[in-house]
Amino acid sequence: MFFKDLAQVIRKNIREYGMYIALFVIMVIFTITTDGIFISSRNISNLLNQTGYIAVLAVGMTLVIVIRHIDLSVGFLAGFLGAVAAIALEFWELPVYVVIPMILALGALAGLITAFPVAQLGIPAFVASLAGWLIYRGALLLVTAGTGTIIIQDDAFNAIGNGYIPDIFPDSAFLPEVHKLTLIIGLVSIILFIINEINGRRKKQAYNFEVLPMNIFVLQLVFISILIGLVTWVLSGYNGLSWTVVIVLIVVAVYHFVTTQTVLGRHIYAIGGNPEAAELSGINVKDLTFIVFGSMGMLSALSGILFASRLQSATTTAGQLFEMDAIAAAYIGGVSAAGGVGKVTGSLIGALVYMSLTSGMNLMNVDIAYQYVVRGAVLLTAVVFDVATRSRGK
Repeated sequence: MFFKDLAQVIRKNIREYGMYIALFVIMVIFTITTDGIFISSRNISNLLNQTGYIAVLAVGMTLVIVIRHIDLSVGFLAGFLGAVAAIALEFWELPVYVVIPMILALGALAGLITAFPVAQLGIPAFVASLAGWLIYRGALLLVTAGTGTIIIQDDAFNAIGNGYIPDIFPDSAFLPEVHKLTLIIGLVSIILFIINEINGRRKKQAYNFEVLPMNIFVLQLVFISILIGLVTWVLSGYNGLSWTVVIVLIVVAVYHFVTTQTVLGRHIYAIGGNPEAAELSGINVKDLTFIVFGSMGMLSALSGILFASRLQSATTTAGQLFEMDAIAAAYIGGVSAAGGVGKVTGSLIGALVYMSLTSGMNLMNVDIAYQYVVRGAVLLTAVVFDVATRSRGK
């Protein structure tokens, strides 16, 4: 009975659970093929830090695709704004607490500029954002002209991409080589997750919504709790949580709340489901298009900050193919090419799947040409899976 219920739940929710299964399979395969190096504390920590700037972009891209648009400008926009941050820190000598809000504001403004021809003039987002791709590519070359690389020497800024949260009782004899604050955060996260899931189940039952069978619900709680515990234990073995991971988790939490618990979020998904019907029901599609693209621009700026901070420099190639990685992560994470479907949390898992493939193949010394083939095949599989599940649901 239990396995029958489990199989039925997986079939009904294959779109949501498929990416988690894929991530698990990828991690098992690479752990075996790399003799455990892939799952080591150091590699997992590096993997999460490398995923950070793509995950941030994927969150914004998910909402853009949900409203049936696309933004190709985000990669070089991130690279350009990362270079502007470097210039502001090194040449203009502005403090980091001024530079970061300034860059985020510039990113939001850039997103609004991209949205204008889309929302006001009806120009396809593909064309408008492609123009932005070319403009920001040229702007990046201009601001880095003559040097090619701008070295960032601000320790506070560089800590964003390379630093880790401080530990409590670092000199304690109890678990001396383990980051204890990370373990505490993991434990608190498990408790909050369980409480949130139980409360959510009670609310659904109160409105007679369908919920998981109790045995499957308990299994889900146990499985995810163990997963959170394992991740935090692995990370605690190598410096603990990085500031990059903390920033990504905050971004995902904020956007998850907005998309699931607010009127704004419901309106965004309503536009994706049917823009004409949403307009007729009183939703201002133009304003929300500006909001979504402005948000995408701000997250592009944050991605540029994370990347420049991690490299401790700004280069002429920064941002190259970021937009493709973000789009791939969003589709792998479950967003629908038809719009109206997709979760912010899914984009995070999609980014992890995508970057895990890259990390694992690098550890196996797979030629870069074959890496592109594999990543392209995974993206195609995700889109085919989307079409197949939508067709079956009709």
